[in-house]
Amino acid sequence: MAENNFPKLHNATWPGIVGKGPDSEPAIAFDTMLEMTAAAEVDGVKFDGVDVGLFDPHYDLDISDDGIKRLADKVAKHGLEVGSLVAPIWGGPAMGTKEQRAEFVEMVRKSCHIGQKLREWGLRPNGIVRIDSASSPHDWALDPAGNTKLIAQTFREACDVAADFGESLAAEGEICWGGMHSWKYMLDTLEAVDRKNIGFQADMSHTTLYLLGYNAPEHRVLPEDFQWGDRETFLEGLRKLTAALRPWTIDFHVAQNDGTVFGSGSHDKTGRHCQATDPNGKLDITNDAGLWLRNESGELTKAFKHICWDGCMFPNAVMNNQQTWNDILAAMIKVRKAHGWVE
Repeated sequence: MAENNFPKLHNATWPGIVGKGPDSEPAIAFDTMLEMTAAAEVDGVKFDGVDVGLFDPHYDLDISDDGIKRLADKVAKHGLEVGSLVAPIWGGPAMGTKEQRAEFVEMVRKSCHIGQKLREWGLRPNGIVRIDSASSPHDWALDPAGNTKLIAQTFREACDVAADFGESLAAEGEICWGGMHSWKYMLDTLEAVDRKNIGFQADMSHTTLYLLGYNAPEHRVLPEDFQWGDRETFLEGLRKLTAALRPWTIDFHVAQNDGTVFGSGSHDKTGRHCQATDPNGKLDITNDAGLWLRNESGELTKAFKHICWDGCMFPNAVMNNQQTWNDILAAMIKVRKAHGWVE
């Protein structure tokens, strides 16, 4: 029987930046992230591509098409393709002033242009453009209904711009983003946008915290007295969560989580990304990924053609160790063996 070749296995480049900076460790260069990804290999299997964060110091969004070509050549030289892109929307909160919201939409436009070029050049066969509300749960809570309406309006404008480029936008559910900080608020926001080209980006680490009701205790799924050893109760909660969000899910991050929140650098606290082999990891990565990749009947949804590992805020000593990426690739291969397909 042929080995599963879908979904394609991608690594993220933005963990070289997220949680790094002046009040943390220095950022890790884009070239280094590419080299580590390309060098990873397990039983002859390698990463197929990278998902790319389009922000400093890895990338200048105002670069010319020649600059985009240089990026494409650099990735292609390593035998990799590009998948999903992260739009740097944090200078323009989606529920901010008129000018800030226009800035948000403009960042999406520039990101979609890059995505379109990479597609034209044959380097980006699939993937979305990732967004979030760029607003804090605290600010959102000052006027939940009004702010959700504003976020939805900004997302709608961004969707209309993305549609001109043939792109879809995916909102990544994290407890640190207002209007997206619980699974129910996330659904409210997505439904309010009312556009065909928006969906949900599920990250296994971040969505675990939805179950615990961090930043939104009113939407906690697991019981107050939940103990991590109770795997059956955890799975029951995860099944409820995935049933609600899976129909919206168009992009997926494989990750591990130890059940705690963590932030470093300028990044607010969100689900702690753990190493694939972390003994404190609360997820059975292979099994639990299947709840996102298969529907309630156990059939593959095939809703996205690649999956990506996201491991933000790892210490630099961990990220500069090649074994880290081999372990991650091994975890990704197991997910594909269990929930992949042949094309």
